[in-house]
Amino acid sequence: MKPKHRKRIYILLSMLLVCFLGMQYYAPRVITEIKNPIIIRVTGKNYEARTSFHPDTGYPLNFSAYDGIQLSAFFTASRQDFTKGTIILLHGIRGTKEHFIPLSERLSKLGYNAVALDSRAHGQSTGVHCTFGVKEKRDISKLIDLLISKGIDSKTIGIWGQSLGGAIGLQAMAQEPRIAFGIIESTFRDLHSITNDYFNYHAGFKNRFFINYLLQRAGKIADFNPSEASPITACKKITQPVLLVHGTADRRIAIAYAKENFKHIASTSKTFIPIEGANHLNVWTVGGTAYFKTAEVFLNSHTAIPL
Repeated sequence: MKPKHRKRIYILLSMLLVCFLGMQYYAPRVITEIKNPIIIRVTGKNYEARTSFHPDTGYPLNFSAYDGIQLSAFFTASRQDFTKGTIILLHGIRGTKEHFIPLSERLSKLGYNAVALDSRAHGQSTGVHCTFGVKEKRDISKLIDLLISKGIDSKTIGIWGQSLGGAIGLQAMAQEPRIAFGIIESTFRDLHSITNDYFNYHAGFKNRFFINYLLQRAGKIADFNPSEASPITACKKITQPVLLVHGTADRRIAIAYAKENFKHIASTSKTFIPIEGANHLNVWTVGGTAYFKTAEVFLNSHTAIPL
């Protein structure tokens, strides 16, 4: 064989090997590794908290997950002479609990405790991989254990989750009867569907075989079953009151998923609110005062309000 032909074969084999190793080991990690260096370099974001809760407003809660991962939360107490309830706040993917500083303050003034949580692998919580609710729902149960040990009334603990946090919230509500109600914003129906959608959104193509292979590998690397990350399956077991919210102009997570989730929620006390013109990131801004008033009415109707 001529040297130049041999060189071409070596180059081709090397390229194939790099592609195989990338598909097998690295590309799947992009799905689950929150602080993946490639994503940080491409987006220019380090996903670390840039602001922090003021110590005068509350105190940090640090606790261990069921598998030893250390989780970080911040407890903001009610500013009223009474406490109506306690709301666990769950951020979106690559977010942090600091996103909820304004909402924690708002809830506190209304008479609610607010507990903003860094999901595993996010913010100040440890861990490497996000499992899209499969392990995170068990973290919520550990947080509830901690809150109850501190004297919080389990009958008035609720969830307020956005995007990934909404998916975690639905899955947690399905398994945790101590969650009395939930506000769920802008979330997906199952991990397989939304991963295909995100590849189409960011890369401009869909390939279910390719994506499903990556998810299978991601699950093995991160030690979870991607098929279990299914809010729509969880909805069939939810009997608590739910306020489901989604922007009509959301291109990242289609409003059709919210409608499917809503249809499958078993609870007889459920409300769906489309926020006209809102995208994935500005539901609060577009919904404005009217939306927060609706949320307040929902919370007041499902918590203990002193006479």
